[in-house]
Amino acid sequence: MSDPLFPLTAVRSLERRGLRDHVYDRVLDVLLGPTVEPGTRLSIDSIARELGVSPTPVREALVQLERTGLVTRVANKGYRVSPPLVAEQLDALFDARALLEGGATELAAVHSASLAPLLERALARHAETAARVKAASGLGDLPVEVIRTYFADDWNFHHVIFEATANPFLLDMSEAISTRVHRMRQTLHTGISDADDAIVEHRAIITALDAGPRAAADAMRVHIEKVRERSRLDSTR
Repeated sequence: MSDPLFPLTAVRSLERRGLRDHVYDRVLDVLLGPTVEPGTRLSIDSIARELGVSPTPVREALVQLERTGLVTRVANKGYRVSPPLVAEQLDALFDARALLEGGATELAAVHSASLAPLLERALARHAETAARVKAASGLGDLPVEVIRTYFADDWNFHHVIFEATANPFLLDMSEAISTRVHRMRQTLHTGISDADDAIVEHRAIITALDAGPRAAADAMRVHIEKVRERSRLDSTR
């Protein structure tokens, strides 16, 4: 009998990785929500019991999350939710975004004919969710699910650009950037009130595609600088 295509050890490894990724997604969802305060202790055993899993995938997920900066490991005390980004860290984040996303846009814009329709769809979805946010805010009820969906649709516009580069290293870096952007929004309570501005700026990026990759990259950098300015205002309120 020939060896099986997937040995039992390999199958178990895939199952374990799938479980770890599931736990990672669940914990990440909680961390990006509005109810978790910076400094909150994250008990591996408590999370494992709540999710109905063993401590191992929880521990592995927290190791991954530590790399994103969302959680911090304190010697002999375990993991805690990271503190809010300070002004210097916020500036460093926006500097990184301007370099990374400007460059990614310039690369992706080489394929503007195929990129533009994808960005149009992403923008339409972003605008639709923004309208839901406005409607809910007008009624005085803004469910967490709506906020999360808005943030996801807003970032998806940027993610489409990263995907269009077809560069796996840029995609990995975009994942790290996206978690920090969401954390920034949570701690500054920003990202919802400027929905109209973000949509206009995303539209400008699409329009700039007609003028070439460099113009599109410049439009992305302008967008990020305007988000920086709005974030600074929010941090002083």
